[in-house]
Amino acid sequence: MPPFPRFRSVVRPVFSFLLICSVTLAGPAPAAPPVEDSIAQRVLACTGCHGAEGRAGADGYYPRIAGKPAGYLYNQLVNFRDARRHYPLMSELLQPLSDDYLREIAEHFASLDLPYPAPARAVNTPATLTRGEQLVRRGDTQRDIPACARCHGDNLMGLTPSIPGLIGLPPDYLAAQLGGWQSGVRHAHAPDCMAGIAQRMAPDDITAVTRWLAAQPVPAGAKAADAPARPLPMRCGGVPPAQQDGGLTQ
Repeated sequence: MPPFPRFRSVVRPVFSFLLICSVTLAGPAPAAPPVEDSIAQRVLACTGCHGAEGRAGADGYYPRIAGKPAGYLYNQLVNFRDARRHYPLMSELLQPLSDDYLREIAEHFASLDLPYPAPARAVNTPATLTRGEQLVRRGDTQRDIPACARCHGDNLMGLTPSIPGLIGLPPDYLAAQLGGWQSGVRHAHAPDCMAGIAQRMAPDDITAVTRWLAAQPVPAGAKAADAPARPLPMRCGGVPPAQQDGGLTQ
């Protein structure tokens, strides 16, 4: 008879004994470290696209959300969840979340006071920048386009709690949002004032506004204003009525 069966009959018990000893000596596997239960830990899913601490994605499309007014961020989260805005990744992520949870997320990012990077260098013609500054600062009365600064603040950092800043954002993101309103892909609470404004803008106007805004540095310590310096030029559904009373043209 070949020797292999006897060899196996000896080796198998020895191997089993050594395996048992090694497991016994090693002891139980170390427990996984506890996961921090905080809003900062729970919103890491957001920072995967919007950058560390919500500072903006590196691709130039996912916008900064850190330091934006809480009411604005909350409205956008609700709009994605309720299909006023369309981006499947955002919609599916937010679909099961309650209003209270969305408000907690918005307040977390709004509370972050982080410095802005310098604007990216870009080649713009003087005519484009001149037209962009005109629309941002003075508007175009002939086409019934109010100045961006009338609602977004003289420093263009927004108005608490619901109007966002316009500087410190990449031009591709700004152009995509105006294009979304113009085409009807993006919606806000009625009356949707931004849709009406965007639909009166020519393609060259959108290019000029976004290029000029993206070229502006954010001053150190700049923040959204607590109240408008003058009455808003039109009623907007996402803005609290108390900030819109009086002086409305529409």
